[in-house]
Amino acid sequence: MTRIHQVLATLGYGDAIGHEVLGIQRVLRAAGYESEIFVETADYRLEPLTRDYRDLVDASHPDSLLLHHFSLGSKASRTAFALPDRMALIYHNITPPEYFVGVNRTLARQCFRGRRELRAYADRCDLAMGDSEFNRQDLEALGFPRTAVLPVVPDFSHLDREPNWLVARDFDDDWTNILFVGRVIANKKIEDLIRFFHAYHTIFNPRSRLQIVGALSGFERYLASLHQLVVTLGASDVHFIGHVSDEELVAFYEIADLFLCASEHEGFCVPLVEAFYKQVPVLAYAATAVPSTMDGAGVLFEDRNPIHVATLMDAIVSSRDVQDQIVEGQLTAVDRLRSKDFAGTLLGLVDVILGRPRAPEPSVTFDFWQQFDAARDLEELRLYRPAIYQALPAQRDDRK
Repeated sequence: MTRIHQVLATLGYGDAIGHEVLGIQRVLRAAGYESEIFVETADYRLEPLTRDYRDLVDASHPDSLLLHHFSLGSKASRTAFALPDRMALIYHNITPPEYFVGVNRTLARQCFRGRRELRAYADRCDLAMGDSEFNRQDLEALGFPRTAVLPVVPDFSHLDREPNWLVARDFDDDWTNILFVGRVIANKKIEDLIRFFHAYHTIFNPRSRLQIVGALSGFERYLASLHQLVVTLGASDVHFIGHVSDEELVAFYEIADLFLCASEHEGFCVPLVEAFYKQVPVLAYAATAVPSTMDGAGVLFEDRNPIHVATLMDAIVSSRDVQDQIVEGQLTAVDRLRSKDFAGTLLGLVDVILGRPRAPEPSVTFDFWQQFDAARDLEELRLYRPAIYQALPAQRDDRK
């Protein structure tokens, strides 16, 4: 039986990619494939489930298939690229780097280089899969000749646990709780969330609060700007909760009256369908993959004027009939999502890959990536700073 391993930079606890990676492994092992997860780093709670990416060199075989989860360029990515194994790419999208300029230059550089590096895999992969149609189209635009969609089918089992009220109990009262779940990162447009909530809190409902649940580390400059915005607006009752356990997350969903999302860039956005599952009405900005993820359910908005959004918030929160209608549509969307045959789709795509003539084995010299980076740097200079070349001394014609 062919060995089908997964390789990625980091396996995180409780995030969408982590759930998908573990779900893929379960499907592959149930189908009889030998399947390991090779990573650079992993959350300590998941480390026993992984192997170091350097072990992949010994596990490599030309008849094996690597499922490479690409989000940013990494040592694990470049190691996998050079091995003789077949490769299929699973693309989780790369946030445009301009969101991080001025708040996290390191990540801005990583996103820029990651998107640039992604193009090198177009000829390396037997198939490139996006976890949404939005991501598949992105792969196609980047020049990948063979693309498909491996749908995200969230595993909601982590939301079926008993709630841990240790953190959330202070908010379990008769106030209106507006919830957002996601990392506090610039593309999520947390500043707009705060402005929308402040308008709602001021105009419609002073007995309301905004709860922002998600990791705060890594973007301290951005977080500081958000705190400054709260002070400038005089926006009371904005709570940055931080990272929580699954049990605490369940508690926050259970006390939420509305899930509000202002994100401008999403490859899928799993918290939207988590809120669907937990029967929390969702109001979200219609950008990138968000409309397709919501699949006709919830409420979308395009006008980012805070008063407009606050009016929509009030229309939902103040009417039980409206809430019930929204929740009913959301649960129907969850049923459609869960009815997708994730295991069958995955195994069908594996059969397609293994049944095709494989892409040529890579020929990677010791300085391949250095030369790749240099070539890309020169091409970017040619495109975006042509004056550099014009400033070079004119070539002398020795024939005169």
